[in-house]
Amino acid sequence: MILKQYYLGCLAHASYFLGDEATGTAAIVDPQRDVDQYIEEAEARNMTIGHVFLTHFHADFAAGHLELRDRTGAVIHLGARAEAGYTFEPMRDGDGMNLGSIRLKFLETPGHSPESVCILVYDPEAETAPVAALTGDTLFIGDVGRPDLRASVGWRAEDLAALLYESLHDKLLPETSDETLVYPAHGAGSLCGKNLSTDTVSTMGTQKLYNYALQPMDRETFVRLITADQPEAPAYFTYDAAFNAREHETLDHLLARNLNPLSLDDVLRRAKEGAQVLDTRDAADFEGAHLAGSYNIGLGGQYASWAGTLLNRESPIILVTETGAEEESALRLGRIGFDHIAGYLEGGMRALADRPDLVGRTDRITAASLKDRLDTDDPPPVILDIRSERERKENHIPGSLHVPLNHLEERLEELGAGETVIVQCAGGYRSAMAASILKRHGIHDVMDLVGGLAAWEAAN
Repeated sequence: MILKQYYLGCLAHASYFLGDEATGTAAIVDPQRDVDQYIEEAEARNMTIGHVFLTHFHADFAAGHLELRDRTGAVIHLGARAEAGYTFEPMRDGDGMNLGSIRLKFLETPGHSPESVCILVYDPEAETAPVAALTGDTLFIGDVGRPDLRASVGWRAEDLAALLYESLHDKLLPETSDETLVYPAHGAGSLCGKNLSTDTVSTMGTQKLYNYALQPMDRETFVRLITADQPEAPAYFTYDAAFNAREHETLDHLLARNLNPLSLDDVLRRAKEGAQVLDTRDAADFEGAHLAGSYNIGLGGQYASWAGTLLNRESPIILVTETGAEEESALRLGRIGFDHIAGYLEGGMRALADRPDLVGRTDRITAASLKDRLDTDDPPPVILDIRSERERKENHIPGSLHVPLNHLEERLEELGAGETVIVQCAGGYRSAMAASILKRHGIHDVMDLVGGLAAWEAAN
């Protein structure tokens, strides 16, 4: 039996290759949208991918079930409560199937979403407790799936939390042993829960000891605990859950159609018509020189998640990238179903060599220089803290203005006219995004605090 985890750090997403070497049969669980790695794994092992399982309609990424269906002929399996725009085999509570000599059992475990399932994997050599549980977003390492993401389609968080309590205590826990390995769909950094561990695998026994949501409690206490203090979900989560439930264009077709080189004049014309220009270079390079009016979201961090948070679904996206990074920039947007890419600026920033009038720059400031300006400037500059509420509560620069990055565009009026604004986040990645948003909206006296709060604290 082969059970291999693939972990995509930028989306904190885990997917799984499950196969039986003796018969050459394999299945993929919760695949990412770019599926080459699974196909290459199967070819290297002389195996055939015959099945693809989605534990639920994921809200934070576009899954690769249609890509695997079209490229390998794999059968798609969804929870029995799922409603989808393509053919699938339902996974009903208590049913199962054989993958060669490997026995699988399905548990319908609604709570994070109505159609959620867990897949129990039984070692061919042992007929007792399952060796592993592929828990999707039902059970994480250190947490459980949040129940509030389906409000837009009529589900109350309290009702789904009550179902999650039953799924965990009446189904998953009784069906597993302390030795059963827990393989979830996400780890730390995902917004599908509020307390996810950096570990990507654990045992059920460890989770019963240390996972706050699995401690002994009644249903009412559980519902209160699970629904409280959930982080704000990005707007694209609702879109992606629906995207995963419908038939849509596959990623290879998308990239072939959308990776078009565009001239500078074409980019300027489309931007004037409302296209969003997205520069995916590192913050330092972007702030040194960029096409005025563009967003900056660097490929070096949680690029796709922030693009889904800050950009809209209606307006086309035009990419400005380092040479050779055009495909990666588009592919990673495709991983969250952002398929509305119009193309990329041919030649990148070299296309602006003869147009200095189109080049924007953002000044950067060190912690020591900021301290000097706070002591001497009258009035002092405004320090804009764009971190989350949770980060802000832990520590912040005294006197700073707090506007979370995901609400910045709607709260620009809180910045006074003519003020010098110094943008600050934890380490510098998000502050460059915020500075680019401010400049897009005509606030030009903007500086980026190099190193963010970490640099400020290091300088005492």
